Amino acid sequence: MTAFVRVSGPPNSNYLVGYPGISATLPRIEGKVEIRPIIGVSAPVSVSLVTISLQRRETIHPSADSVTKKHLAAPRKEIADIVGKEMLLFRCPPGREAESILAMDLPFVIFIPYGRGGEEIARRVPPASLQLEKRTAETFYELVVTVQQGHSEQKKYAFPVPISRYDTLSTFGMYNRPESAERVSDHLITLGISLPRWSYGPLDPVSVYIKLSPNPSYLQKAKKVTIQKISVGIEEEITYNHEGDEPSKKIKVLAKHTQAVGVRMPEAGYFTNLGLVFPARELRDQEGVLPRGRSGFPMYAVSGFTTTATLYKIEYYLSVKAQMSAAKDITLRQPIVVCPFDHAGCKEEMEAIEQAAKDAAHISPDNPMLPAALIVKANDPGGLRMLGMANVGGVRKVLSTKSETRAHESNNRQNDLILNPKLATHNIRQQTAHNTRQQQQQQQQQHSST
Repeated sequence: MTAFVRVSGPPNSNYLVGYPGISATLPRIEGKVEIRPIIGVSAPVSVSLVTISLQRRETIHPSADSVTKKHLAAPRKEIADIVGKEMLLFRCPPGREAESILAMDLPFVIFIPYGRGGEEIARRVPPASLQLEKRTAETFYELVVTVQQGHSEQKKYAFPVPISRYDTLSTFGMYNRPESAERVSDHLITLGISLPRWSYGPLDPVSVYIKLSPNPSYLQKAKKVTIQKISVGIEEEITYNHEGDEPSKKIKVLAKHTQAVGVRMPEAGYFTNLGLVFPARELRDQEGVLPRGRSGFPMYAVSGFTTTATLYKIEYYLSVKAQMSAAKDITLRQPIVVCPFDHAGCKEEMEAIEQAAKDAAHISPDNPMLPAALIVKANDPGGLRMLGMANVGGVRKVLSTKSETRAHESNNRQNDLILNPKLATHNIRQQTAHNTRQQQQQQQQQHSST
């Protein structure tokens, strides 16, 4: 008989505990697998084996955003692998084909790899859940529960789990160090830039310090150069199948700002500060309603972020271009990190990350101390009570709770009052007499106190 299978997380919490990408928080997925009869409510279910695993699916289709190329290009490429290890939750005793089960609650914990242990694929930090526009690339996670009923019947139940990465938060100290770079053109002009920080999120201000300096060895030629304009832009570079034989790249300009200069190169050089706001995606529709997202993908305020998966890689660059006359144009591309959370959101997460690290200090990955499994077999005494039923005179009946009994009695009293007006009049007289006695007692107490 087919079983009803459900995965539930901790009370008032999500499956995901900890912060993936931060090893001190021991990121993990906690919960329990619940198995109940689905037909007949109390009919036993035969169960031989129960396992659970976290599965990652990646797909790419670089031509999906083009109507003409979508049907002519190669089909969508997809891979699937298991994150961490598959966990055995239940196995019937040797020599028996299956156990007859009325109810089953099997706790589990799956630890997500956090990067310690080299570059083996099984130890890499898994990329975050993401779905680009037109599904050109996506990463999707789901908990897969395998229930085997006998030798021949085996079914799999999938439950989506969105996973985010927190190792690119802009509040980390490693991203708040200034970054600088230089580029030379024609040995006449040197373009130098400096970034105060290099991790940004939606609507974060991006400021860059720009310096154009002449070559002292060719000072006379350099002074004849005219700086026409300087532009700053943010570029998104997606590499599909970057580990394969035929990788392909797509570059998209997300934001751009141009400043007209029109001056000759000074002897001391030209200095300026340019800035722009990192673009954000509007999550609400035209009526201001936040639509319901897909259960397997978190709702991000950015179209994409810095990530590296097996089939694709997303990188971001800050592009600075100086257009000049009497000298070649200079273009400098500086890598930056894009986080799915803005700077204010990153600050809010820091306290929660610190608390998660303190909680994880008491957990051992080798012995996570799971609660005991609850297995109610068909021949267990009182097993039907687990399903809210009882055997009364050889007939299975549904048990009523105390709240249901009180509600039933209240409804009976109301029905009696409606059907019997004399009873209602009698109750009103009793209530009036009771209120009169209480008032008299209060007056006597006040008189005696005075």
